[in-house]
Amino acid sequence: MTTDSMEEYLETICKLSGEQSPVALSALADQLEISSVSANEMIKKLVARGLATYEPYKGVTLTAEGQTQALRVIRRHRLWERFLADVLGLPWDRVHEEACQLEHATSPLVEEKLAQFLDEPETCPHGYPVAGTDGGCEEEIPMSEMEPGQRAVVLRVAEHNADLLRYLAELELRPQAVIEIEEVAPFDGPLTVRIGESRRVIGRQVASQITVRRA
Repeated sequence: MTTDSMEEYLETICKLSGEQSPVALSALADQLEISSVSANEMIKKLVARGLATYEPYKGVTLTAEGQTQALRVIRRHRLWERFLADVLGLPWDRVHEEACQLEHATSPLVEEKLAQFLDEPETCPHGYPVAGTDGGCEEEIPMSEMEPGQRAVVLRVAEHNADLLRYLAELELRPQAVIEIEEVAPFDGPLTVRIGESRRVIGRQVASQITVRRA
């Protein structure tokens, strides 16, 4: 049986593997805000249980069983986010932290009943698919890579930073919002974006945290 800490590692490795594979220990440690030594000790435990493989100087990769367990934790997390937002009315900048606590204490029976109660939602409040990680289709790009005159639909936003989520809510930049890029300042300058009837100036770093699909 895996511990809560092991599940947290599996979940994080699974998410990071969409950006790099194998996942570097330094990237894993940074994401979990721990030391590389601590990350290395846990990876040894995951390898011993057959949940991951590790290549020195390259990184860690989940086995098929590790991937299965990681996706199960991710599904529970995103179902709870949906419940907390849609049923309990928590703001979207609070549900991620709360769901992190609930995901580890959820049995398979409660997981399925929760999904049924929510009518099998496809995404969490931040736009990530309930059944998987973060998509990764070729049509998806960061908003920061868009050019003037292009239109797009917001798919998802980074979910870990509560301050960023509150800021995006003020800008009305939520999943399914339709945007149009009016201007891109040179030298990594900000983007001028039309959102509905509003015009906003968004920094390049913030725009990089928003994934869109060009219309």
